[in-house]
Amino acid sequence: MVGGAGLLLGFLPNSCRVALSHASLVPRIGCITKVCASVPPGVSRWDPRPVRTLHHTPPLCAGHNKWSKVKDVKIPRDRARARMMQKLTMMIRVAVREGGPNPEFNVNLAQVVEQCRNNSVPKVTIDNAIKGAEKSKTGTQHLYEVRGPGGFMALVEILTENNKRSNQEIRYLLNKHGAAVCDGAHYSFSKKGVVMAARGDMSSDQALELAIEAGAEDVQETEDEEERAMLQFICGTTEMRGVREALEKLGVATVQSGLEYVPTASVPLAEDQLRDAHMCLEAIKDYPDVVRVWDNIQAQD
Repeated sequence: MVGGAGLLLGFLPNSCRVALSHASLVPRIGCITKVCASVPPGVSRWDPRPVRTLHHTPPLCAGHNKWSKVKDVKIPRDRARARMMQKLTMMIRVAVREGGPNPEFNVNLAQVVEQCRNNSVPKVTIDNAIKGAEKSKTGTQHLYEVRGPGGFMALVEILTENNKRSNQEIRYLLNKHGAAVCDGAHYSFSKKGVVMAARGDMSSDQALELAIEAGAEDVQETEDEEERAMLQFICGTTEMRGVREALEKLGVATVQSGLEYVPTASVPLAEDQLRDAHMCLEAIKDYPDVVRVWDNIQAQD
């Protein structure tokens, strides 16, 4: 400490050297500087004058923090896109295993490929996924029936090559977030054909009229992964292609179509219950073997 003080005094003017020679170099609290006991007579032991701090490191410069934008925006967006592409690849594997690698003769595969294109998945990735599905190990597909926090029901579709591991980890995730496997949850859903379309400036009455004219059973408002307003036209599983063609003839810009589990009875949840349900569903969706998740949650007004 003495050597450091001497080195510091060597760089200061004579007036500062004299002032510092009467006081020890000790930490200062607020605006009060404590002076050591060997202060000359007539000099106060406490100096109330403001003191300027000496920095041994260069000050941080203000400016644009690019890392905060990367950390808060780009990284979560890239992670969500990577998860989406992984799910689509798994859906291709399921479709190829059920109906073969030719989209012309495999309706489910054609729908998944179309969904990949709508999400800007490169053609090379799609082709590699189809080829890889033929060469990969034969996985098994399961549908878990789940009762979540607040009493909502959910169906979880998984594709796995290790049934025991997936079963244990899925049950652990459910238990961790206040959910559990529940037989009979599928009674709250019905398998339907769903045609997705951009809503645009269309009103609810106009959408309902189009649904009736196209032969759909119902139309519901929803949002896609980018929170854009969408309409889903619900119909029977065998009428899906006809409904989509009819909507396109009526000038509706359809985005995709596929078979989905549509809830027949919704469960209203309060705000705190919605928070718990959202955490539970996100944890399930993040599990690598999960392909799709359906729920019957309805937000309370």
